[in-house]
Order: sequence, then structure tokens, then C-alpha cells
Amino acid sequence: MDILNIIFAILSIGLGCFGWLAPRYTMGALDLKAGVTTMGMSEVRASAGALFVGMGVGAVWLGTPEAYLMLGFCWTGAAMGRLTSLVLDGATRQKWTYFAVEAVVGLAAIGLNLG
Repeated sequence: MDILNIIFAILSIGLGCFGWLAPRYTMGALDLKAGVTTMGMSEVRASAGALFVGMGVGAVWLGTPEAYLMLGFCWTGAAMGRLTSLVLDGATRQKWTYFAVEAVVGLAAIGLNLG
């Protein structure tokens, strides 16, 4: 159980580093375009980047089942947002792949730490 929790946290940190430190790469991977200001890049650094780094670091730092449970809730929340997009905005293979990863990580972390 502990090793899976740490893997989920490291996954959060690793993927978050891309958004935080390589926002142009992340924007390309997510099919996002830069606008006339740098606000889009700022949003990617924050919401697709450092937020996930903070979630992972916080979970490892606290090291409690509740911290890893919250990590699972965050990933599951992302999966719910992705599922909403699949239904309302149209389905693509990339969206389904991202949804699957988010749902598996989120539900697994919840399942491992609930109770």
C-alpha cells in the first residue's frame, strides 16, 4: 500500500513538473494555444503544474492515509472534469486516455486509503 501511495505522489509531482516548468510543451500536449497575454501560460503553470507538484509533495510530506486519500480525491475530480468534457464537448482518444489515467490513479488512491 505504501509503495503505491508513493508512486501516485511521484506521478503527481512528475506530471506537475511538466506543466509548471515546461508550460509550452504541456500546452502543446493538451492542444492549448497561447493568447496575446501570458495568462494562459500562467494558468498551465499553476493548475496543470505546481498544483499537482504541491499535491504530491504534500501527500509524501504528511505521509498519512488521509493525505493520500486527498490525492485520490484530486485525481478523481480531474477525471470527473474530463468525463464531463467527453460527454459535453465530444470524445477523442486522447481525452479517453487522460480520463482513464486520472480515474485509475484517483480511484486506486481512494480505495487504498479509505477507511
